[in-house]
Amino acid sequence: MEFADVVRRRRMVRNFDPRPVDPAVVERILDNALHAPSAGFSQGWGFLVLDQPADVERFWAATTPEGAGTDSWSQGLRRAPVLVVPLSCKRAYLERYAEPDKGWTDQDESRWPVPYWHIDTGMAALLMLLTVTDEGLGACFFGIPPERIPAFRTEFGVPEDHQPIGMVALGHRAPDRRSPSLRRGRRGAEQVVHRGRW
Repeated sequence: MEFADVVRRRRMVRNFDPRPVDPAVVERILDNALHAPSAGFSQGWGFLVLDQPADVERFWAATTPEGAGTDSWSQGLRRAPVLVVPLSCKRAYLERYAEPDKGWTDQDESRWPVPYWHIDTGMAALLMLLTVTDEGLGACFFGIPPERIPAFRTEFGVPEDHQPIGMVALGHRAPDRRSPSLRRGRRGAEQVVHRGRW
């Protein structure tokens, strides 16, 4: 698929056919994520891949509040056979920038204008979403409720220095209804692009 087509066809899919995804496709998705840019080539990310039915069920049990998950949106999303949790690691960035070629030996977080550990991991997640589209599959990126992150960490042994920035559910698309939010329309370039001055 041409890159412009991939960008235009990418959308959040909220209903999946439970058929398994070819493991070779999952590996291509992950390999492309590893090519995301990262400040200082820190690569402070990790990806928890859940592609076994029991692991997927454990994820939903750990991250879903009691009694939730029965609406049609949740039910369609829960049929995704593969879940990938992108996690960022601030420590990797602070340590990298304390190395001799960077020279910030104090590892002071205030030197960072924004948390690049989250941004870079988000770019890796976007590469996953684009690769999923290129492979003819569907995906949805969504967040883990903050109050459920401790249970998620415990269930999957996630280190404290790795922060989940969201979740990528992926699989074969099933008939889906478009998000009502799309009625707002896409903001045009004339509204968001400023040339030379705001």
